[in-house]
Amino acid sequence: MPPADTLGGDLEGALERVNVPSFILDQTGVVRWINLAARRLVGDVLGRHFTSVAAPEEKLRSQERFAQNVLGVTAVRDAEIVLMDAHRQRVVVEITSVPLRRGQRVIGVFGQAKEPPKRPPASPHPALTPRQAQVLGLLELGRSTKQIADDLHLSRETVRNHVRHLLSALGVKSRLEAVALSRMARLGG
Repeated sequence: MPPADTLGGDLEGALERVNVPSFILDQTGVVRWINLAARRLVGDVLGRHFTSVAAPEEKLRSQERFAQNVLGVTAVRDAEIVLMDAHRQRVVVEITSVPLRRGQRVIGVFGQAKEPPKRPPASPHPALTPRQAQVLGLLELGRSTKQIADDLHLSRETVRNHVRHLLSALGVKSRLEAVALSRMARLGG
């Protein structure tokens, strides 16, 4: 099969019309191209650094992933991340990104975002309060105390208290045990 640029088609125009948010970042992380679907998701961020759309707690992790792409450490990177949408609301997306190369040199990153698969809501444990069940759901997503506090607009100490109480209510000693018990209960095991 001939390379895409020799087909004579309008690759950039086709990508513009794809209904999947897509973007290109340069080596420094500045958004150099963004399609219509991405503009609907995060607004017109052309010329801005990609971290401008990452939720505050995701900025460091996003920068690490970007660095791995630019260094060419892996061919494809997939990750679930929280972005701030065009209305400054949090939205969870799954990002797939690949290094763009010119010969052996990485010159940027191409990426696409999609909504992650819907997870069935965790059936609330009868001993948990709604807030404790919410905290447990965030623990299942791998969120830290700080991230949970930021997501729920609570203090870290309040989150720690919810975690302590939910561990006690479930009769487990660790966050990992609570997550495992919750997943087993949801799977009927």
